[in-house]
Amino acid sequence: MKTNQRMPVIFTGHGSPMLALDDDALTQTLSKIGQEVRATYGKPKAILMLSAHWFTRGTFVQQTETPRQIYDMYGFPEALYEVKYPAAGSPALADRVCALLGDDVAVNNDWGIDHGAWTVLVHMFPDADIPVVQLSIDGTAAPADLYAMAEKLSPLRDEGVLILGSGNVVHNLRRVEWDNPGGSEATEAFNAEIIQAVMARDDDAVIHWETHPHADYAVPTPDHFLPLLMCLGAAKDEPARVFNDVCNLGAIAMTGFVLG
Repeated sequence: MKTNQRMPVIFTGHGSPMLALDDDALTQTLSKIGQEVRATYGKPKAILMLSAHWFTRGTFVQQTETPRQIYDMYGFPEALYEVKYPAAGSPALADRVCALLGDDVAVNNDWGIDHGAWTVLVHMFPDADIPVVQLSIDGTAAPADLYAMAEKLSPLRDEGVLILGSGNVVHNLRRVEWDNPGGSEATEAFNAEIIQAVMARDDDAVIHWETHPHADYAVPTPDHFLPLLMCLGAAKDEPARVFNDVCNLGAIAMTGFVLG
């Protein structure tokens, strides 16, 4: 049933690009989350996408009617490159982001809808009937500053916009164990610590993830972790619930959260 509640904020793990072709418990849960959003809040007017794969110096937003789909991965089966997600853009949403963030953001249409976005969206919203605007992740900003920036985006949720982050709580491709269907001890421990912090809304503990044991292993680079921080900022002090609490390939956590 549609309500007048503000849209939630969602963070999801995406892991391997092959997620787009998978039909398993992980992708079925993503589908259920998308169906839940439509049933509870109504169809989003647009999606503001925070993908780990648009990792930039500075913060940028797309402002185009027709963003291109980017196949920013190599060496995968041809079927993956045949996956189409022809979502429209929303210059109006881009303008609104610029109004909220002011000088902290600039327009850049050189990117598109990357695999951190469409491998998730094909399951959550398979009809591609919701405009998508990507907002880049500023790799030069302090984590606390990204969190504070995302707080400024929260009013979008009252305007029918779904803020959706895509990355991984644990993402260490150098330590992937191809024969391990679960997580290593370090992956499981770090993932559990972050879940505990998010569920308690101890956001400071997440912002300062570097102080956690196994942080160097779990987050060797911050690109996949920072979308989670921004999602937390956009739903500050609101309740959280976890989904897809799954670790795989030794060094990947697919954990997701619905916030709000």
